[in-house]
Amino acid sequence: MPASGAAGERALARFLSVADMERAAARRLPRLVHAFVSGGVEDEVTLRANRAAFDRLMLRPRGFAGVSNIRQEVELWGRRYASPIGIAPMGVAAICRRDCDLELARAARAAGMPFILSGVSTFPLEDLERQVPGTWYQGYLPGDTDRLGRILARLERAGIEVLVVTCDTPVAGNRENNIRNGFSIPFRPSLRLALDGLAHPRWLIEVLARTLATSGVPRFANLYEEVGPAITTEPKQGFRGGRDLFTWEHMAWIRARWAGRLVVKGILHPADAHAAVACGADGIIVSNHGGRQLDGAVPSILALADVVKSVPAAFPVMIDSGFRRGTDVIKALALGARLVFLGRPFLYGAAVAGAAGALRVHEILRSEIARDLALLGVRDVRSLDESVLAPVAPSP
Repeated sequence: MPASGAAGERALARFLSVADMERAAARRLPRLVHAFVSGGVEDEVTLRANRAAFDRLMLRPRGFAGVSNIRQEVELWGRRYASPIGIAPMGVAAICRRDCDLELARAARAAGMPFILSGVSTFPLEDLERQVPGTWYQGYLPGDTDRLGRILARLERAGIEVLVVTCDTPVAGNRENNIRNGFSIPFRPSLRLALDGLAHPRWLIEVLARTLATSGVPRFANLYEEVGPAITTEPKQGFRGGRDLFTWEHMAWIRARWAGRLVVKGILHPADAHAAVACGADGIIVSNHGGRQLDGAVPSILALADVVKSVPAAFPVMIDSGFRRGTDVIKALALGARLVFLGRPFLYGAAVAGAAGALRVHEILRSEIARDLALLGVRDVRSLDESVLAPVAPSP
């Protein structure tokens, strides 16, 4: 970890891009841990397409626009955020850094951006909400109203205000790379991991050893209605927990009982966006799960325009999957997104330097967005629209 204070700031200042941070995280993390974080499913078609799709949208800059006072603040549900980016949910982030969920939440709070806690996380949501109020919760929910009621009661007691329900994981994606690497959830210790850990002593000491010494084996703390077992054990309801039974009727059931904000994540089809509006959701997140569910699914950025057109004009549409640059964010905003969530970039930052590393990623992206807006001749992100885009036909 970079030193604290001025020396630490100088060390982090050497990271000039998200790619720089990823390379540093790859050196720090055991190979199979980095592969779990960075990989997709099957042939990784969607994982690659998420990045390549941005090249099909070029930008049209304007000159002499008077851009001395750039603004990138956005508003959602009456709350202002410092920039149009947030931290997407990421499961078992604790394998990258001890108490990683807490580090990410602290970074988000300091930067003035939303943070979505994954249901497959290890830091109890009640403790997180006490320490960092305002965290959103993302759930993999079962199609069982009795259990749904208990889950909602737990979230209400904890003070969660925004519930994000993921719709694209009725079954597990085919993550062949994890199987080949001997990595699984529930987690199974192995000789391969032990040898990999010995080759990465900083991770072995700072993450694995410190976690085991201070709190023991991490638990599935937030998967369902109660704190679950150790991450090496299958939850009693099963890890998938009846997700394949969940329908839009369950969403309507939740809406009738959940007083907070309700968001549906994993939307790629306009019909699903329309269904989310019809069931009373407060917003949606266009997402293909970072290329980790259906291989060959359309890149989120290419699905965005049709989704935006299918919902009322003021309805909040957000997006994730594949974002790495300020220009990527600007393209999504021009197509109608309200907020852009990034997962892996912030996790790489946290793996390198905890909250300070995640804040450096935010600083990089915020700086890129400000510079890119000025070069486009746009003074305020709220003024972005499709006029700044120049679509390019894909190569035959």
